[in-house]
Amino acid sequence: MLWRAPQHDEALQVRFWGVRGSVSASGPRFAEFGGHTPCVEVRCGKRLFVIDAGSGIAALGAELGEAAPDEVDVLLSHLHLDHVGGLTFFKPAALGTRFIRTWCGNLGGRSAEAALDRLYAPPLFPIRLDQLPARFEHIGFKAGETLRFEDGRTVATHPLNHPDGATGYRFDHRGRRVCYISDIEHSDPWPPPGLARFVENADLMIYDGMFTEAEYPVCKGWGHSTWEKGVELARGAGVQALAIIHVHPQHDDHDLRGIEAKMQAVMPDAFIARERQALALAPIM
Repeated sequence: MLWRAPQHDEALQVRFWGVRGSVSASGPRFAEFGGHTPCVEVRCGKRLFVIDAGSGIAALGAELGEAAPDEVDVLLSHLHLDHVGGLTFFKPAALGTRFIRTWCGNLGGRSAEAALDRLYAPPLFPIRLDQLPARFEHIGFKAGETLRFEDGRTVATHPLNHPDGATGYRFDHRGRRVCYISDIEHSDPWPPPGLARFVENADLMIYDGMFTEAEYPVCKGWGHSTWEKGVELARGAGVQALAIIHVHPQHDDHDLRGIEAKMQAVMPDAFIARERQALALAPIM
């Protein structure tokens, strides 16, 4: 299995800080899988990327503390509240020497700045992002473009089927590949060829499995998928392992363990992600 793999300085590493969809969940029934909304840490060797800024980003920031890099890139799948609501509680934002960039690909090339300025301002929030000690920069792109960073790193992107749009991300490092595909609603027919090519031969695909197939019909059009469609995409694209995130806020630990068992019966290297779960893929080139 991928998780608990030996650490390596040049590994492609993933750690889940928030796996819950739409709204946080709390209480003893949610202790195993966690209640924070989406945030995933990806490291290409020592290079840090943060995907989404749900409430889980606060826990990531607390873990990083003063050791946070001077510059942090936050790649946003989109701007719905469960994916941006933790941004001001990210500890590096309280450190005056830090520089935080947000990347947004679902606004036709426009950055997240205007939207975040509306959200993080009275009467919705007591302070604005520009009042925090860290300095923010907001970068827009069109989903489907390849992101190019000053240190030479690149990250591929892909548009996703979601209300107001969303962006998937692909990380390729030292012969390993991880894809983040959330939030997405599956189409008919499924999977679309472009998406299958995007995730092809990934070592790990992180996928939106908010609903069961029994729940999906009454939630059609809400912009989310099922674990069954995640397995179908993974198998069709030669993906080795599947991690389900954006899990339903009312699916407790008992529910999710049952869903995971059904999923692993058809795809053994599939699992439902748990908060703070860490994976490492050793380099092969």
